[in-house]
Amino acid sequence: MKYEKWSLGYYLLKQYVRFVDFIIHKKTIVNGKENLPKDAPIVFAPNHQNALSDPMAILLHTPYQPVWLGRADIFKNKIAAFLLRFLKIMPVYRLRDGKEQLAKNDKTFADSIRVLENHVPLALFPEAAHSGKRQMLAHKKAVPRIVFLAEEKAGHNLNIHIVPTGIYYSSYWKFNRTVIVNLGAPVRVNDFLEEYAENPNNATQLLKDALYNAIEPLTLNIKSKAHYEDFENIREIYGREFLRRQNKPYSPTNLFHSDQKLVGQLDEWENRSTETTNELATLAHQYLDSLKKHGLKSWLLDRNTNNALKIVGNKLVLLVGLPVFLWGFIFNAIPFFLIDSFSRKKLKDVAFRSTFFLALGLVFFPVVYLLELWAVSAFIPGFWLKLLFLISLPLAGKIAFRWYILFLKTWGRGRLLCLSLFSKSKLEKLKTQKERLYSMLESMIAV
Repeated sequence: MKYEKWSLGYYLLKQYVRFVDFIIHKKTIVNGKENLPKDAPIVFAPNHQNALSDPMAILLHTPYQPVWLGRADIFKNKIAAFLLRFLKIMPVYRLRDGKEQLAKNDKTFADSIRVLENHVPLALFPEAAHSGKRQMLAHKKAVPRIVFLAEEKAGHNLNIHIVPTGIYYSSYWKFNRTVIVNLGAPVRVNDFLEEYAENPNNATQLLKDALYNAIEPLTLNIKSKAHYEDFENIREIYGREFLRRQNKPYSPTNLFHSDQKLVGQLDEWENRSTETTNELATLAHQYLDSLKKHGLKSWLLDRNTNNALKIVGNKLVLLVGLPVFLWGFIFNAIPFFLIDSFSRKKLKDVAFRSTFFLALGLVFFPVVYLLELWAVSAFIPGFWLKLLFLISLPLAGKIAFRWYILFLKTWGRGRLLCLSLFSKSKLEKLKTQKERLYSMLESMIAV
């Protein structure tokens, strides 16, 4: 198979998956498109935290048909191997696959060189495994070895540019999440070729370190192991307030950069004072436990977010949007909840849930939609109205989910209003806990 050739089938599948991606996500933001070189071979080197969602974030939101390198063991099944090659994924054999298998990498490397020579992007994950956390793993040597070998076999004439890429998700598996793809300034392989000619091992290590240092600023990397969950909870609670303290307007990208600053200082505090960090973690735990006890979210206690007028306004929006919600819910509930329930029960690794939902949803939702069209077609006159009905189903499902989120927020505001009217002492205790946590954070975290 000639991976470097443009594929019509791939293109058509990409457009379909791109539409599904639009339905699943609230927003996808790509920063740094100007860093993509226009006259040099590209190797994408992204962080890896969320299984198949990571390559989707790149290939769906750049104009290429990139060729990916994947571990060889996923090619064992003949059907899987056919599909993977159709998706432009090439196998890379590791020592654990058997020493006798390593010779097969010669073909993969030869194909990789041909791909790069034809200016088709190559892509692989420097971590060689996904973490399922906002935490970058140590890099392996695969990227440097492949690009150096490619340059060596091509007579050092490729001028490969490695594009460090950071992928961030507001949630790893929840529906209606936000995705940010940060494309960094390219790392030029030519800058390391002189050292490679003299000391290949040292050049490999230098390029590996350079890539890690280039990718890390593009990601949200919580380094703490002992307090990872605590810092993640603090980021969820305090992130918007910390952004406000910096006098910056809200946007997903601004919040991302603010969160980077926040978790960076939390990591520094852990190195500086274990005792202070433990005290902060305790305050965060106590506050979260109190919120859960009352069925509230922290943002409900923020300033200017709650008043009776806002609750009334939201109720009016919910009332007007109720028919659309019912339309979307009725025709999307069966496939949505079946896939969601199955993934929760069968998949222990949260990072695979979004992959599973996407892969099964690509097939299952259209089948259910066609069955629903068949069931109601007698009541819909004409071809065009039937087509309009079919097209409306995924869009109505997306709107129905947004309605549901607004309902939950309105319900939360109602619970808080009831607490303020009938249990003022409990509300005051919640506010005191929040103020203690915020006060400690403000004394620790510099703007």
